[in-house]
Amino acid sequence: MPEVYKAERTISAVFKEQKQIDDVIRRLLDRGVPRDHISVMGRNFQSETRIAGFITKRDVILGGLRTGAIFGSLFGSFLSLLTGVGVLFIPFVGPIVAAGPISALLLGAASGAIAGSAGAGLVSVLTTLGMPEDKAAIYQTRLQAGEFLLLAEIPSDRTGEFRLLLESAGGEEIHTIENILARSCAGPCNSPEDLSPEVRAHLSQEAQRTFIERYNTVLNETSDEFTAEQSAWEAVRHQFDEDENGVWSKAKVGV
Repeated sequence: MPEVYKAERTISAVFKEQKQIDDVIRRLLDRGVPRDHISVMGRNFQSETRIAGFITKRDVILGGLRTGAIFGSLFGSFLSLLTGVGVLFIPFVGPIVAAGPISALLLGAASGAIAGSAGAGLVSVLTTLGMPEDKAAIYQTRLQAGEFLLLAEIPSDRTGEFRLLLESAGGEEIHTIENILARSCAGPCNSPEDLSPEVRAHLSQEAQRTFIERYNTVLNETSDEFTAEQSAWEAVRHQFDEDENGVWSKAKVGV
């Protein structure tokens, strides 16, 4: 029986060029890191399609997030290797392409930290993951400058191996945090108790039902937890607005 991959830490780095990201993703996959444990964010992915055409003034793309295969054809083949690719708008950074579990996290509970002009942007999201504020600020600044951020969830006992891999691939500002990115559900969601506490705290009871119903429907169709998670958040955003406490509880009129 093949050994089960056990992700325990998240290692991150910035890269200056898209071709470096393409290379390091393939090297991580070759070393056995599952595609659903790799995240990428960046502004300046080369594309023949104007990214601005997708973006609204809200923090998600109208019409929903697309699959990795579709974005892969637009932004480079490596994106099609990852799960849950989409375009989001982040204050102080602008429109970014986000792939992997970080994209669902940005759409979900953590998005309250980046919503609105008074927010602290990506820094708030990264610090909720356990990253020091000064490192998170460096990452945000370098994303603003057009560079790329990669995060990989790895076994603790292979941290040194993957640090060397990122360094040899041109990674800079390498950092490790002692946890992996939060998931909404581990497999199908049978009840609100199956939702992670972070997600449940940001949804009213009615919004929880909406989330679970959409999550399970898409999970059954795709067997992809991250696509299901993104679709669930999109359904919540379509039907509800946030209240003053950051809880999706206000049913939209006419929806």
